[in-house]
Amino acid sequence: MTATKEEFFNPAKLSARDKAAATDHTARSIIAAEASMREKKTERLRLLRLEREAAEASPDPAPKRRKAPSSH
Repeated sequence: MTATKEEFFNPAKLSARDKAAATDHTARSIIAAEASMREKKTERLRLLRLEREAAEASPDPAPKRRKAPSSH
């Protein structure tokens, strides 16, 4: 099977409006995908932080001792 010029290049010229629309659509889909990934990562990290804080807060801190009154 031989490759032809028509398989690689679109013989019809796209208008500037069509090019802009295609670029806009592609850019918006990339931005939406990145935002989705960022939200998932943020949620995962938030859950890990809450778990870590809960594990660290579990042992009650020992009550602080008062200083003995000094006799002068």
